[in-house]
Amino acid sequence: MSNPTTRVLALLELLQSHGNASGGELAKMLGVDGRTLRRYIATLEEIGIPLTAERGRYGGYRLVSGYKLPPMMFTNEETLAISLGLLAARSLSVGEVSTAVTSAQAKLERVMPQKLKQQLRALDDSVTLDLVPSAAADSLTLATLAAATQNRCRVVFDYTSSRENADEAVTQREFDPYGLVFRYGRWYAVGHCHLRVEIRTFRLDRMRQLRRLETPFERPQDFDAAGYLSGSFATMEQGFEVELFLHTDLETATRMLGDELGLLTPKGDGVLWRAQTGCLGWFASQLVRLPYDFEILSPADLKSELRRHAEKLLAMTTA
Repeated sequence: MSNPTTRVLALLELLQSHGNASGGELAKMLGVDGRTLRRYIATLEEIGIPLTAERGRYGGYRLVSGYKLPPMMFTNEETLAISLGLLAARSLSVGEVSTAVTSAQAKLERVMPQKLKQQLRALDDSVTLDLVPSAAADSLTLATLAAATQNRCRVVFDYTSSRENADEAVTQREFDPYGLVFRYGRWYAVGHCHLRVEIRTFRLDRMRQLRRLETPFERPQDFDAAGYLSGSFATMEQGFEVELFLHTDLETATRMLGDELGLLTPKGDGVLWRAQTGCLGWFASQLVRLPYDFEILSPADLKSELRRHAEKLLAMTTA
């Protein structure tokens, strides 16, 4: 908890949950010194939180007897919905969110009826949401972009290219954010890039020095950020265009392949898979893991790569 405001709120939460606590105990729990703790106490008093302080061996700080913050009332269904949301948030790669989730869940549990508390813990113990976390996004970056998207304000940031040791790997971008999308463990921002003068997609974990500008922008009506991201993955220029017919249904193919590897379209009793790749050998290795039959429609060289890959695997099993 590096933010002073966060620490002040945490102090208030500690006072509500611990009753009487010494200055030393509170300072230790917050990770601050005594002088800083006294400053936080003064801040609470300034905003009208009634506190008492007692000296001596058994003295300490406590809220005035009978004082409680107004409770938020949720139905059982609402509480379970919030709990599932907290479970999902743990899997999102956003800075210090995991710590905040634990704190929020503890606060919920303190005001829950025992039966509902047991249901929440059952969810926590038994439910796994596999959101494939990978590249962590900074929580401040995410919050700033979300606010800029809502208020239609331009942002500027330094963007690190995926190319290693390339010239001009870091570029400054002025950007109109149209929407944010979380997909396959990464956060993406979709919008208009003024450097390239077109709609572009940027990964949040590669953004640095992000700040909001006061320049307004107009977002295209009914713009679908998630749809645009899916389309950009499918049409990415990577060298070889491939086309396959998968003997399965669209739901099964989507669950196995997602939409980062190409565009899936129902066709007859199967699915047409169009994609692009920079390496036919790598693409052939991905085909081996498919649990259903398929036909390679193009290019012919992909069939040769697949045959070569199959022969290599066969040789390994008979060696």
